[in-house]
Amino acid sequence: MMSATEIIHADLFRYKDELVRLTWIRGLLIPGFRYTYFLRKSAQYSKKTLSGIFFRSLLQLHSYIYGYQINPSTKIGKGLYLGHRGTIIINSNAVLGEFCNLSPGVTIGQTNRGAKKGSPVIGNKVWIGTNAVIVGRISIGDDVLIAPNAYVNIDIPSNSIVLGNPAQIISRTNPTLGYIEHCASS
Repeated sequence: MMSATEIIHADLFRYKDELVRLTWIRGLLIPGFRYTYFLRKSAQYSKKTLSGIFFRSLLQLHSYIYGYQINPSTKIGKGLYLGHRGTIIINSNAVLGEFCNLSPGVTIGQTNRGAKKGSPVIGNKVWIGTNAVIVGRISIGDDVLIAPNAYVNIDIPSNSIVLGNPAQIISRTNPTLGYIEHCASS
């Protein structure tokens, strides 16, 4: 299992093109990484400790500044990339794999009734486009590109592109090639 520091370094490495020299201090100048850093630190410490209170306060402040709404208890793999400022909402019961990219307007939420009652589980190397909505107890495979404005409430197999509302699945080899870069090895 990776330490919190290793996970933060994997997150920072995703922003490589934006940094001349990879240091976490320089990384804090990038809004997406800054929010992710406070999210990881908030998850690392109990909310009843002084460090936990400090980092959750900073996380809350940056939620207001950037529009991101991600609970520290949300299970998110290493290498999270938040490319731009803008509202991103993730249900605390959702699970995101490694090296996921989230664009502005993304909602990953739960369904409260029916056969798909619950929250999504999203695989590794998933790129989610602007204003995409992913809801319900569904599974998104690895290496999936979810196009902007897609509404996804069905299971998506690995190596796919998802378009539209209702979601249409197109099978592709390497659909995230050129979209998800700078993935640090384990």
